[in-house]
Amino acid sequence: MKFTVEQEKEHAKLVEKLRGYSEDITKKDHAIFSKIVSDKLDKWQINQVLTPSEIYPRQQYVIATHWHPEFVPMELNQQRIETMFPNRKDELIIPTQHNELMSYGPYTGAEVDCYASGFDEKVQLLIHFETERLQDNDTMLRSMLAHTRKYRSSQLFDFIHSFTKPIDERLHAAAKKTGVEPSAVKFACIVVGKIEQLLNEHWDSVPEFSMRNKLIRNYIDALRPEFGHRFIDRVQTFVQEVKKIVKLSFPLEYFYRASEIIEETRHLGGSIIIPHPEQFWPILLGRYDVDGYEVWNPQSNRYTEFLIDVVNEHNKYRKSSSKQLLILMGDDCHQGEKTRRKDEQDPEKTGREIGLQPAWDDLNIQKKLIRGGVTRQGIIEEYRNRLSG
Repeated sequence: MKFTVEQEKEHAKLVEKLRGYSEDITKKDHAIFSKIVSDKLDKWQINQVLTPSEIYPRQQYVIATHWHPEFVPMELNQQRIETMFPNRKDELIIPTQHNELMSYGPYTGAEVDCYASGFDEKVQLLIHFETERLQDNDTMLRSMLAHTRKYRSSQLFDFIHSFTKPIDERLHAAAKKTGVEPSAVKFACIVVGKIEQLLNEHWDSVPEFSMRNKLIRNYIDALRPEFGHRFIDRVQTFVQEVKKIVKLSFPLEYFYRASEIIEETRHLGGSIIIPHPEQFWPILLGRYDVDGYEVWNPQSNRYTEFLIDVVNEHNKYRKSSSKQLLILMGDDCHQGEKTRRKDEQDPEKTGREIGLQPAWDDLNIQKKLIRGGVTRQGIIEEYRNRLSG
């Protein structure tokens, strides 16, 4: 493959920059770190949150039971929702931060990582509550979630140590899979080493929400202006492959069992939905005490029609005295993506919006929903009734 004169010049500049990239922590490194762990939004970030790319004036019913506020203030999320759906007649909006209870209006929710011992796999549950019903009785649940957050954050350090120890078999496997050059591997190791040093130096002041694998991705993205998109894209591909390897080797037994999370949620009067079940099929056979399944979200939409058929068939033969399984859909929106610079955003993730689930309006899917008597309006009313007890 021949390079143009401009490409050769660009490559030569990159090689020179990489040769001069030191392991020493600079003022610029401190500035990048401080910015990516901060929960304060600049004016341009607020404007991006408040300015959706599209408005949906014809959507009258908004249901959002699977979305992540992250560090975006709830009032900004509310303004975005109001802008996106100006003619809504009714809504049921419940935030589901990972392993942390958060409230929006009268409702509180979380997405919980837990362990399904029956088939030895990590699963997730959406738990939802009417906030008033929680009162002061949720101490045990909050402690369980705090433990889960702490355990999940330990994965970040396993991820970091893959580069800083280093764990050669992980790095070699990821490099082989992605085909990146040695300079990208070396660069990733230097960057992650800096992140580890900065974490140690600022440990007392780093917000808990920052202790996630995204910390590494966001730091590397901040180096795009200096090293260019092409090279940073290759580095990110390699780093993400290492993350996959880390996740596969992450022990699960320290999570709470799914049955324990369900039991405590029911004790507090809450409801439970299984999100994106196609990612862990056996959970559908586990006969867990849940209110319904999420049959569609941006990450899990291959088997939507099949899942709707499964729920419809299940409800058809369920005793009339038993609660019917509900069909829900999730946007799985991560609001933090809306605060990133346009050239750093993941288009697939940035395109997700609170309350936007196009599958409701898909004509083929609608045929299945009609057979089960399912509408957004009906689900809002039924689930609201369950949450109120």
